Amino acid sequence: MIQSDYPERVYAGLLGKCIGVRLGAPVEPTVWSYERILETYGDISGYVKDYKNFAADDDVNGPLFFIRALYDYGTEREITAEDIGNCWLNYTREGKGFYWWGGYGRSTEHTAYLNLKHGIPAPSSGSLERNGATVAEQIGGQIFIDSWGLIFPDNPEAAARYGEMAASVSHDRNGIYGGRFIASAIASAFSLKEPEAIIERALSFIPQESEYARVTRAVIDFYHENSDDFRACRAFLEENFGYDRYPGVCHIIPNAGVCILSLLYGKGSLSRSVEIATMCGWDTDCNAGNVGTIMGVACGLAGVEEKYRGPINDFHAASSIAGSLNILDLPTEAKRLALLGYRMAGERAPEPLVSSTPERQLLFDFPFPGTTHGFRSSDSRYLTLSPGRDGERYVLSALVDRLPRYQKKRLFYKSFYRREDFSDERYLPAFTPQVYSGQSLCCRFRWEAYSEALPALSLYVRTTGDTSYLESRPFFPKRGVDGVLETEDLCWTIPDTGGRAIDEIGITVEGREKELCFGKLLLHRFSTEGKGTQTLDFAKECVEFDTITQTTYDGGAWMLEGDQVQAICPERNELYTGNFYTRDLMLRTTITPEHGESHMLILRAKGRRHGYFVGFDGKDRVRLVKNDNGLEECASVTFPWRHGRCYEVGASARGDVITFAVEGRMVLEYRDPHPYFYGMYGLAQLSASRTLFGSLVGEEL
Repeated sequence: MIQSDYPERVYAGLLGKCIGVRLGAPVEPTVWSYERILETYGDISGYVKDYKNFAADDDVNGPLFFIRALYDYGTEREITAEDIGNCWLNYTREGKGFYWWGGYGRSTEHTAYLNLKHGIPAPSSGSLERNGATVAEQIGGQIFIDSWGLIFPDNPEAAARYGEMAASVSHDRNGIYGGRFIASAIASAFSLKEPEAIIERALSFIPQESEYARVTRAVIDFYHENSDDFRACRAFLEENFGYDRYPGVCHIIPNAGVCILSLLYGKGSLSRSVEIATMCGWDTDCNAGNVGTIMGVACGLAGVEEKYRGPINDFHAASSIAGSLNILDLPTEAKRLALLGYRMAGERAPEPLVSSTPERQLLFDFPFPGTTHGFRSSDSRYLTLSPGRDGERYVLSALVDRLPRYQKKRLFYKSFYRREDFSDERYLPAFTPQVYSGQSLCCRFRWEAYSEALPALSLYVRTTGDTSYLESRPFFPKRGVDGVLETEDLCWTIPDTGGRAIDEIGITVEGREKELCFGKLLLHRFSTEGKGTQTLDFAKECVEFDTITQTTYDGGAWMLEGDQVQAICPERNELYTGNFYTRDLMLRTTITPEHGESHMLILRAKGRRHGYFVGFDGKDRVRLVKNDNGLEECASVTFPWRHGRCYEVGASARGDVITFAVEGRMVLEYRDPHPYFYGMYGLAQLSASRTLFGSLVGEEL
């Protein structure tokens, strides 16, 4: 029986992972040695670098996207290593972001990816037989594994089995043992608190004669002899298990030693454990990330210090091919992982957890102590945000501190990100907006008055590029008895933004009375509802993060030309936009074929391996092609399209029916007996071609 605080402990584990990664990332190898970290930062006791927002990182990408094999393949059967390998191909952009593309035979992940791409399925893609021991035993076998431990609470045997499966896509032998060890340690931390007890249980799931077990035992033995000086243990590791003893760029064994050292010398503290992992050098963000997940689960939220939690603000960026999934709201991700955990245990998830975790919509309900869902304040002098309580429920508290008349301040969530929002370009995150015109913003709140003056409240969105604010009509809280007002609801439909992406959604607080406004807005719930329309006007976009804003792409080149985009490719090329969970849709654009035989639209793409392509494909042909880990023609009709002519085209997906129209005339209609029901949309070429595409309009039906 899964424990009642399970979702909260998953959330604590995710926080621990992100804290460790953020702490360790600025001093990653190879330029940062153990000695240089010591000389520069001494005894680390807080983040060594500040960020506007911490950009994407491979250590978080892998855990949150490879586990999607359970969504894509595991609803009716057990998944396999091959399924997880297909997730590698499905959610990554080749050569861009996600993980280190360090070259075949040098980067283990790059090697495995190319093996998979060329038809070598997992686990052969990561096998020692194929890739050799040096490649197969690097650190990646354990750094992407955390989520497999999080979905098997107190079931380390299952966690180890799935951890092995996931690690085998790219690694073998000690690389796989690391996957088994870390996953089972995280699963064990749901019931065990003492680090040594967690380590001992995880050790029972790997071969006792392995090098991984040997370094673990050696660190435990050293700790028993000298339990107060982690630097002495680090010197012991350097002498007996250092990088000089193991080939490759980042071998798993020295870093496994650091993980064990950090857990033991951290003495049950999440903060001290990730600090030690960072100070020990070698692969700092990987080790601190794994240790952070283990200790986050073991300590729970009570063990997560505000000095580390606050700057994260429940946000992390990712760099998959699915742009809307790259904006990670940690409480929501925790709830999604917890739902998988209930499913894998064969237990019914609590109804409130199910109903508060929608796919297409955003829903922020502050489910755990201290959650913020990434909300921010435009001016903390007058509007200070902090986690709070209102009766029995957790809320976001916004203190409005003596706001003058006609002053406007905003609390908001960022629903889209640009290059200017980040301090660096780690792993090239790329985003598509999460919110569109036509959708509604809804919130539930209570105003706690500290003065007679009441604020005017409006729901609003901001558009990127021109930073325009669109607001609802103002709403005034009702006056209550003794300053206590009832819970109230607001709802507003977002107007047309003129082709600009919405990068903020939130609440405007404005002083409207002569007396300074003083009080507290207690936000219970904030959500988006309904269907939206996206207008991707290429005249208003630019190139950032090696892609066109509001899109991700893979396979060729996309170049802005005025109000159009030109695509060229040698074999296959796809550009994606829209929400990952878009269902029924009408898609409209213009296509000007310039060279080659393939000029198409994309519907319901669940990554690079699942979806539909429809449009001009082949001489005098319109084709519908289904992508199911390989391309298969569903329907084809004669249509004499010509190079150099601009065609107005439209494609739709309604239920199980896909259509394609040219100049308003239906050309193709197909009913799929085994349909995809949701996915991204976009533009594509399936063979060497050159195409001009006009502005793209996606209207949810």
